[in-house]
Amino acid sequence: MSPGPARGRTTGSDGGGPRRGPVRRWQLVRAGSDAVPASTRRFMARARQRRMRAALPWAVAAGVLALAGLVAWTLLGTGLFGVREVRVVGSDLVTAVEVRDAAAVPDGVPLARVDLPATARRIGELAPVERASVSRDWPGTLVVTVVERTGVAAVPRDGQFEVIDRGGVVFRTVPRAPDGLPVVRVATPGPDDPETRAALQVLTALTPQLRAELTELTVEGLARISLTLRGDRTVVWGDATRGTDKARVATALLGREADTIDVSAPDVVTFK
Repeated sequence: MSPGPARGRTTGSDGGGPRRGPVRRWQLVRAGSDAVPASTRRFMARARQRRMRAALPWAVAAGVLALAGLVAWTLLGTGLFGVREVRVVGSDLVTAVEVRDAAAVPDGVPLARVDLPATARRIGELAPVERASVSRDWPGTLVVTVVERTGVAAVPRDGQFEVIDRGGVVFRTVPRAPDGLPVVRVATPGPDDPETRAALQVLTALTPQLRAELTELTVEGLARISLTLRGDRTVVWGDATRGTDKARVATALLGREADTIDVSAPDVVTFK
């Protein structure tokens, strides 16, 4: 009989070839769930839960940051919410076109990137505008609210009339004096002109009765101010000081038969 297959080789003491043991073959076998103790499974489950709880805040923070980045990019970096309209509220003396031109906001610029205070300042440089405010109306409208100047007097110059507000700012030129505004005669109307400021100080001090009778206020010098009333009556005012006293005295004398009432020194009044 022939010998069976060799299982391995050994090295004899007589110096023969190498000796081999039996060859081992490994095989992975999935253990059943019942092979792991219940206590170990509970421990591993709790460990997984702890890892998930520890990772959850970081995952949420990463999600929030990603969402914020997407929103910021959409608002600031794209034209999706760009300016499509400039809506003007409260304008009468200035047109909507003038306001839009002064705003100088290009169409399509992201609404979130519009510098609202700077835009309001540019609009406020229009002469008839006393102040302006700018706000956003999503998704694509810029709202401009305008408060225009109110005239308190009309100054005749070069055949026309310049309308000034309570600060002495000339904001309008018209061919005739607007109804209800007294005429103020000063050489160079303006907010920095001393004579203009004196005239406005006198207007502020007038009583309702005097204002109703007033047709013109003339400033020939800082100490030479006079009022022209209806019926060509004149009130010599002097300078702009003690306006309240002068107005009170002049009002009390309106019933007198006199063409001229001098209240420049309100403690010693003369009239003729």
